[in-house]
Amino acid sequence: MTKPLRKAVLPVAGLGTRFLPATKAMPKEMLPVVDKPLIQYAVDEARAAGIEEICLITGRGKDSLIDYFDVAFELEHTLRARNKIEALKALEPSSIEAGSLVAVRQQEPMGLGHAIWCARSFIGDDPFAILLPDDIVQSGVPCLKQLADAYYETGGSVVAVEEVPREQTNRYGILKPGKDDGKLVEITGLVEKPKPEDAPSNLSIIGRYVLTPEIMPFLALLEKGAGGEVQLTDAMAKTIGKTPFHGLRYEGKRFDCGNKIGFLEAQIAFALERPELAGDVRTFLKKYNGAAA
Repeated sequence: MTKPLRKAVLPVAGLGTRFLPATKAMPKEMLPVVDKPLIQYAVDEARAAGIEEICLITGRGKDSLIDYFDVAFELEHTLRARNKIEALKALEPSSIEAGSLVAVRQQEPMGLGHAIWCARSFIGDDPFAILLPDDIVQSGVPCLKQLADAYYETGGSVVAVEEVPREQTNRYGILKPGKDDGKLVEITGLVEKPKPEDAPSNLSIIGRYVLTPEIMPFLALLEKGAGGEVQLTDAMAKTIGKTPFHGLRYEGKRFDCGNKIGFLEAQIAFALERPELAGDVRTFLKKYNGAAA
């Protein structure tokens, strides 16, 4: 029987150097897209997929991520006293049930695989999702919900994939594809950041995963791969043949908020989704049409 998917791991220990100086004193995951921080988008997506328990893999200086989901008693008391009902409603998504959020420190920056290994006690023998908050996906059905549905259909690991220009394969984990029905593609191999001439395809993994616990013994080896780090891709590759493994061509638009252009584009795209903002955003965008490059 396929175990229910109830756990998610969010690696948030990165330094956010591409957004300095803003990230000098705040985690990059607290940077807002419109009026919600990146971490909130990830948690909202996890909840929509049926996730009940969340583990943050944090580092030094990241305590504000935990504080964000705590009860802000003084603020809420003041808002109630001033009858700021809409402001109180805006706080609701940042509340989380007691005991459903835990945090684990990653003391050294040893790669994504090492970060997930740090959550080994939380994961135990259960399937789990991974959400990288740098990636936010605009879609009708939340991206992780699409992956969860594919997990229940296949009974094995599923990762979200999209096509990238072949000259960019050295930036991503790349699939070696097997059977492909246009939506679900069987994964027969994985390569971390291959040179374009060595890439087995141009199907790359984005920051959404559903993995079975069979991966944990391979992560426990802490073998270093590309960049001298413990690569999650390498451990996933070792599970192929031991458990079903598929890539899902998800429906939606991904924004890489780990870089400034993706972050800026996300601001516009998500603002245009908001009825109270869309009109004004379209108006001010007209001012910049045809601006000099």
